[in-house]
Amino acid sequence: MTGVRCMLMRGGTSKGAYFLTEDLPVDPATRDDLLLRIMGTPDPRQIDGLGGAQPVTSKVAIVSAAGDPGHDIDYLFLQLGVEEATVSDRQTCGNLLAGVGQFAVERGLVPADQDRTTVRVRLLNTGTIAVATFATPGGEVDYSGGTAISGVPGTAAPVELDFTETEGSVCGSLLPTGRIRDEVGGIEVSCVDNGMPVVVARAADLGVTGDESAGELAADTALAERIDAVRTEAGKLMGLGDVSGSSVPKTTLVSPPRDGGAISTRTFIPVKPHPSIGVLGGVSVVTALLLDGAVGREFLVAPAAGEPIEIEHPSGKLAVGIEFDTGDGAPRVRRSTVIRTARKLFDGIVFPRS
Repeated sequence: MTGVRCMLMRGGTSKGAYFLTEDLPVDPATRDDLLLRIMGTPDPRQIDGLGGAQPVTSKVAIVSAAGDPGHDIDYLFLQLGVEEATVSDRQTCGNLLAGVGQFAVERGLVPADQDRTTVRVRLLNTGTIAVATFATPGGEVDYSGGTAISGVPGTAAPVELDFTETEGSVCGSLLPTGRIRDEVGGIEVSCVDNGMPVVVARAADLGVTGDESAGELAADTALAERIDAVRTEAGKLMGLGDVSGSSVPKTTLVSPPRDGGAISTRTFIPVKPHPSIGVLGGVSVVTALLLDGAVGREFLVAPAAGEPIEIEHPSGKLAVGIEFDTGDGAPRVRRSTVIRTARKLFDGIVFPRS
C-alpha cells in the first residue's frame, strides 16, 4: 500500500491534514479523490480515515513555496464533506492558516529566525495575503505556550494572524449585494465579504434565542431548512450563483451578548452548527456589525477605542481587531488581526483506503 506524507495539525479551533503540493497528484480530480479516501468521506463517522465526523475536522491545507515574489508560501485550503463526497475550494480557512507557517518551517520551505518567525502567506482561494508570526526559539518551531483560545483545551504558543486587502476576496466587494441590508424570504440580512462571505441575521428572526448550544441547534431540523433557504437565496444576491452544494456563504445568527463580550453568535457551515466561529467568518461578522444600518448592529456592545471586539460563540469568545477607514465614500477595512494557537499532532505517512 502506498502512503502519502502528511502532518495532522490543530489550527485554531479546527483540525486538518497538511500536505506539500509536491506530495499530492497534480490533476485536481485525482488529488480530490485521494483526499476523500484519506479523510474517510463519504461516511457520517469518517471511521476509515482521518476525519473527525464534523466539518471543522474534515479540512486540508496544501502548501508550497511561493510561485511569485512578495510572499513566502502559497496555501490552498480544501473543505471536504463528511457525509457527502464533496471537495470545495470556494473559501479559505483562517483556523488552519494558524498552522501553515509552522508547517512551512518544518518542511524546510521557510528558514526560521532565532526567536520569532514571520511568514507571508498567499491564500490561493482568495488571492489575498496573510502574515503569520509565531515562536521559533533557537530556530525551531515551539508549539508550547500559555495562550488559551476558546474551544480548545489547554494552552499553546500564540500565533498572530494579520489580514490586509481581504475585502471582497470571494465575492469581489465588501458588500456583495451593493447594500448594507437586504431582505431574503422575509428575513432581514446583511451580506458581507471581508475574507469570508457571511450572511448575518438576527437569531430571533429565525425563531431561536441565540443562546442555544450547538447540539440543540443541530437537533432543530426546521431551523436547518430555514438557514438553507436564506443562504441559498442570499448566495444568488451575493453573485455566488447556485450555492446549494457549497459551504459558502456561511450564516451567522447574532443576538445580544450574555457573557461580557460584544456580540453573541451562532454560525452554520452550511447548515450544521459551528462549535465556535471561523477566524475569517468572525472577521466578516465584526466588519458587518461596525457598519451603520447593518442587521444586528443594535446588539453590539462596542469596547473602548483600540480594544478588540470579543465575539461570543458556543465554545467561548474570539477577539478580533479591525482597523476601519471611514473617511469619504464607502468604508474600507485597512487591517484585521486575530490571535490563534496551533499544535502539531502527528507527522508521518497516511494510508488512504483503496
